[in-house]
Amino acid sequence: MPRSWAAAVIEDPAARAGAVTAPVRVDRVTRWWEIGGASQGDVYDDRWKRMEARGEWIHGEADLVCWFEPDSVLDAGCGTGRVAIELDRRGLDVVGVDVDKRMLAEARSKAPNVRWILGDLTDVTVAGPGDYATRGFDVVVLAGNVMAFVEIGTEAAVVANLARHLAVGGRIVSGFRLGLTPLTFADYDRFAAAAGLELEHRWTTWDREPYDGGSYAVTVHRRPPAA
Repeated sequence: MPRSWAAAVIEDPAARAGAVTAPVRVDRVTRWWEIGGASQGDVYDDRWKRMEARGEWIHGEADLVCWFEPDSVLDAGCGTGRVAIELDRRGLDVVGVDVDKRMLAEARSKAPNVRWILGDLTDVTVAGPGDYATRGFDVVVLAGNVMAFVEIGTEAAVVANLARHLAVGGRIVSGFRLGLTPLTFADYDRFAAAAGLELEHRWTTWDREPYDGGSYAVTVHRRPPAA
């Protein structure tokens, strides 16, 4: 399948006061583009709308994030903004990052008050206020198999880059399924450990059902509190 490449330099038009983000360059392919995801943003969004119309609860990820009682959240691989917008609705300070321009435009159209950044998770930087080059978040959340859709071979770089966006005691919360890429849970834990994080939880679902050894897991790694 031919690879689709994109390159852009984007200024975030919705940057909040005191937190200016430097331009980010997007010039890598992801598996999301390879499988045609970039052309299906509206289809993806419609799926959740249909589920909600049937009375199904679609905010399990937001529920789990809020269980940790964070003040700030980075939604990494935010897509059309379902999780970030719900967290914003609950009063959290949220920033969404995605490499898919079409999905990010959909997110911005639904919630222009939320800060949306076009960027690659391997090297995007969300700048902090004042002299802080990188902002630290209480939680970085990766919902929707994000780790399975990054470019194969960049997983360690993604984890390391997101880890540097954690405040002390902050957590990366990620849910993904095995078998979509060569990535294993052991690999993911190893990448997190190399980034200075500790495994805190692994569950089977976003509502904290005990992990049963299956192919899907929600994993929480934490940056240890300062000594």
